[in-house]
Amino acid sequence: MPKTVGIIGGMGPAATVDLMARIIRLSPAKSDQDGIRMLVDNNPHVPDRNKAIAHAGPSPALVLAAMARGLEAQGADFLVMACNTAHAFQAAIVDAVDIPFVGMIQETVAAAKALPSPPKQVALLAAAGCLDAGLYQQAFAAEGIRTLVPEGSVRESFMRLLYRIKAGDTGPSARREMKALADHLAGLGGEAVIAGCTEVPLVMSQDDIRLPFIDSTERLAQTVTDIAYGVRELP
Repeated sequence: MPKTVGIIGGMGPAATVDLMARIIRLSPAKSDQDGIRMLVDNNPHVPDRNKAIAHAGPSPALVLAAMARGLEAQGADFLVMACNTAHAFQAAIVDAVDIPFVGMIQETVAAAKALPSPPKQVALLAAAGCLDAGLYQQAFAAEGIRTLVPEGSVRESFMRLLYRIKAGDTGPSARREMKALADHLAGLGGEAVIAGCTEVPLVMSQDDIRLPFIDSTERLAQTVTDIAYGVRELP
């Protein structure tokens, strides 16, 4: 039987459903009974991560820890989280449970390193909180890779677009705007584009850009599938 994954989600809900759909698509299951059991806490009431990191709102750490404990109690063998920015509070989750937590940030960085031509610098599409916490910048720097990030008005445009996507706007206008943001960062010298926010792949795919596109949701879905079926061992 495949291992059971616990998904800490709801940040936002559509991104969590997207992760679940990708896990199902990547699964080699030939019948319902062969599939991966997913225990999902799709909780949209987790305090805003971006505001918490900016010291403008309450921390989500206690809520995330409680969600993790609940998933462990229900039988999860390991945990993942369908939000990049929330990994700033990863320590609270790890400390709350006795089962492994598999982080999205490190898996995404590993995918960039594994490209046929590993990039020396990457264009990072990520939320303000993720950027301010330095989650990807530190992880990439440890591998000798520089990050190009949205700044000033570009960062503000990304955040406005992010909250539109969270509100359900995934239409042509949102897709054009996300592509324009990616093209801007790529024009600064990025050799790959990192979807460092789970809302980004709701409006963008590899078909939209010429550079390699590393989708953090897809990367995490592949990791979940590999661990569940024993292709990879639990950390």
